[in-house]
Amino acid sequence: MQDKIDKRLRAAQFRQRLASAMTTAGQSQAALARHIGVDRSTISQLLSGQGARLPNAQVVGECAAALGVSADWLLSLSDRPETAAALLANSLTLTEAPRAMIDEQIFQWHKEAAGYKIRHVPAALPDMLKTREVLNWEYAPHLGRTAEQAIGAMEDRLTFIRQSPSDYEIALPLYEIASFVHGEGYYRGLSLDARRAQIARFKELHDQLYPRLRIYLFDARRLFSSPITVFGPLLAALYVGRDYLTFRDRERVAALTQHFDALVREARITARDFPDHLDALAADRP
Repeated sequence: MQDKIDKRLRAAQFRQRLASAMTTAGQSQAALARHIGVDRSTISQLLSGQGARLPNAQVVGECAAALGVSADWLLSLSDRPETAAALLANSLTLTEAPRAMIDEQIFQWHKEAAGYKIRHVPAALPDMLKTREVLNWEYAPHLGRTAEQAIGAMEDRLTFIRQSPSDYEIALPLYEIASFVHGEGYYRGLSLDARRAQIARFKELHDQLYPRLRIYLFDARRLFSSPITVFGPLLAALYVGRDYLTFRDRERVAALTQHFDALVREARITARDFPDHLDALAADRP
């Protein structure tokens, strides 16, 4: 909430901010006057006037629109000079999400968030933890280059995660792991040997990387989550299929962080118990 300020100070700040915005926009008094349909003397008075009087809302709005700034900023109701549209454009973006393992944008976001905790709800099993055989089975029909190149890129990603100072939390619905182990749904057609090797891979990586890498399993009947990655306090990216919907404003990133943390709190299987749960599912394999 903006602190209440003295009306004389608000008027003085209006004059300063108007002058600053004109300088930034390269607008002279005459040019601004023509743009908003007033006499040049009106602009001169706005800039050099004294006392606590502010111009009417029409003039403030016209000046803000002509100079590409926020009327709230001119009036000291906001510390951000951008317009609402510009703030939204900067805080909310749509980025293409190719159906392939090679996604340089995601990799750049990981690098940007190095040192922060990364929270991840994948669309399926997390790519960077998959075996080469599972990756090849899943993505070979969609890749724009050879499977070997793509698998190498994903292995590079895992190497980066190993060396990164970030903690990495992954939350998966219980049914995703069960479907994989039993070869059901999305994973129908994946061989039993490939699934067994993947289970061993999960356990191996857990032994190597826990507690920096933590995998939690939540009950989707109690809590639901779309695929999302939260990169510390910097960025949250929702996966919507063909694109990532990304947020950089603090309030939305914080809200999505709280959503992820609720998945962890409500997890039926904790990160410590993840390997034992895999063994239990494998033993119950139909």
